[in-house]
Amino acid sequence: MVKPLHTSEIDACLHKIELKRTEPFSQHRYTPTDEQERRRNEAEQLRKQIVAAIEAAHPNAQTASSPEHTLELLGSGTDIILRARLSDAKHMLTSTVPALIRVGKNEQGFSYAPLIIKNHEITEFATTRSLRKTTLGELLPTSGDEMSGVGLRSTPGVRRDTLALAGMSRLLAEHGIGDPHWRGGIVDRRGDLYWVSLDSEFYPKANLAYFDQLLAERVTLLTNIASRAPGSMVSEPYWHRECTECEFAQFCQPVLEQLDDVSLVRFSNYSQQQLLKANGIATRAQLAELNPTKAVAAKLRPSSVDGVESTLSPSFERLDDLIYRARSHEMQTMLRVFEPERMGCPTADVEVDVDMESYGDATYLWGAFVTVKTPIAGVVPGYRAFSTFEELSFENEQRIFQEFWRWFMDLRERTLAAGHTFAGYCFWEHAENSAMNRAVSPPLPGGPTIADLEEFRNFGVKQWFDLHAYAKNQIQTSGQSGLKQLAVAAGFHWRDEAPSGEASMSWYEVARGEAPAEALASQERLLQYNEDDCRATKALRDWLNSGAQQLPHRDDFEAKTTH
Repeated sequence: MVKPLHTSEIDACLHKIELKRTEPFSQHRYTPTDEQERRRNEAEQLRKQIVAAIEAAHPNAQTASSPEHTLELLGSGTDIILRARLSDAKHMLTSTVPALIRVGKNEQGFSYAPLIIKNHEITEFATTRSLRKTTLGELLPTSGDEMSGVGLRSTPGVRRDTLALAGMSRLLAEHGIGDPHWRGGIVDRRGDLYWVSLDSEFYPKANLAYFDQLLAERVTLLTNIASRAPGSMVSEPYWHRECTECEFAQFCQPVLEQLDDVSLVRFSNYSQQQLLKANGIATRAQLAELNPTKAVAAKLRPSSVDGVESTLSPSFERLDDLIYRARSHEMQTMLRVFEPERMGCPTADVEVDVDMESYGDATYLWGAFVTVKTPIAGVVPGYRAFSTFEELSFENEQRIFQEFWRWFMDLRERTLAAGHTFAGYCFWEHAENSAMNRAVSPPLPGGPTIADLEEFRNFGVKQWFDLHAYAKNQIQTSGQSGLKQLAVAAGFHWRDEAPSGEASMSWYEVARGEAPAEALASQERLLQYNEDDCRATKALRDWLNSGAQQLPHRDDFEAKTTH
């Protein structure tokens, strides 16, 4: 009998699902990286803390010891069931969640909604949406407040969260005890509990309908695995978002590269990849030869163009983007989107490149690299850091931000008073802006306030620039558009051999450790890494204003065949 699908696998790679159930691959032992192990440990620690908090607030909560015990507790109407496990009647799907919450009654007894705990942010600003927020002391989705202007983040992690909730909800419904309103709760890394509507049309890739589609694909796979001939495989390798951390990448990646498989063009999903292949587009080279102009026109009016583009475009949000990414790979270079005279990033007499470093939700370092093009009294070029390696309390986070902000604004005022121009830069402003907002909520004694931040960020003559937005709009890559990829293309290189935000988490743990020499060395490493991140945004800006303008245009591609 084939091992049933767990709801945590619902959007996993189909080939990975088969490999995990197949000899000899099922015996393959994967050694996680330090960063992966740290994430797992942090997630498990958070789950334990939240479950303990629920138990303390609700002494009548009961812990299930098995799927059968879970059903017994559900049948008896237990208010809160911890570590709940269920499976379907056909033994095709199983689910485990930290808690099931009794939310009402129905003709067959009681109804329940699932609750999961995730060590990441799940919400973002969304003007037209809202989420109900409750507390661990008031778990019911009818309690708490409806938070306007807040929606689910559109990240793969949050999508998996909602799909896991959808899976347990389907199992509860099969047993006749599901919530008729299809609600599910997610506790985020801060311990805040948000209730989501799993049948919402706002999230087409993170709702019940999408779960059902993915489940049908995977049930078919399990059925085929059960009936396959010995030694055969019913699935094939393809690129999936999990590939970078998959234990089976060493088996799949060489096969895909040898085939020049079209799935290697980021970022398509399995259904889209299958559609491409069904229409004769099996390789990156073939995809690159499609006409992006036709793809755009076909998206609006499929009948207005001929060729395979008219068939494919309706199933893709931006088929033209996929074509251009394939072209970037085929031409083995990043490409420009505009004519040279339309490219570039605003500059100023005094430029300050800003980057912050965080651990969890708290920021322990604000760094800035100052470039002075016109000498000004009191304005010193070079790197400045405002940091704390003491206990990472909210008070310490606020203190270092206040120190940074006062220095930053003093620099600005000196520059403007001297009649010169000033500009601040970051890469992906959502991160810096969120950290700034968090540091002043509640307001700091002596400022700054949210109003002060907004006055700077929305100043009449723009002075706060997001290099990620400028680069993404002007540079075509074959995949990712992160600072590490773009700045290296601009000729910049980090001094650290393995620079990454994930690695910096481990460095911070050493920097806070009890071994003085190692702690000091790690602190210096973090400061150097932060300085290089700041200098990398300057290098990227300079490149956009010069060298990037010499890149080939993404439409300067010579097709070898005609589709």
